[in-house]
Amino acid sequence: MRSIHCLVCIFGAVLLSVPATASDNKQAQDQFSNLHFTVVKDYNNKPVRNASVILHPVNKDGSQAKGGFQLKTDGEGKAISEGIPYGMLRVQILAPGFQTFGEDYRIDKPDVDIQIRLKRPSEQLSVYDKPAKQQAPPAKPPAEPKPQ
Repeated sequence: MRSIHCLVCIFGAVLLSVPATASDNKQAQDQFSNLHFTVVKDYNNKPVRNASVILHPVNKDGSQAKGGFQLKTDGEGKAISEGIPYGMLRVQILAPGFQTFGEDYRIDKPDVDIQIRLKRPSEQLSVYDKPAKQQAPPAKPPAEPKPQ
């Protein structure tokens, strides 16, 4: 009789925990986002195809966490990632012929659209470059004598 009583207690405890587990699962499902990236050229707004979109989670102290993955943009400059957990995310974009882009985003909505405008590389300065010769200002012509 005692073993039946224990089974009833265990079965009741399992039944009581099922609704809590179901609600916890629903809450956990609500904590993921679908990210939609669009990568375009800054100077003409045309899509950048085959750009690398690199995603890394960010720790609470702001450092990059281990893990992460890479996406590639399609012919329209778009990349999609589903099921990204809420929190801070570091996004880096690499594409040949463009400056590297990097920024941290707070992911806190079920769907997030991120548009990135890539810039052309700027001229690099080097200590080994010879400075351009400065030309002397043009000489002023001699003043003509004033008639008296």
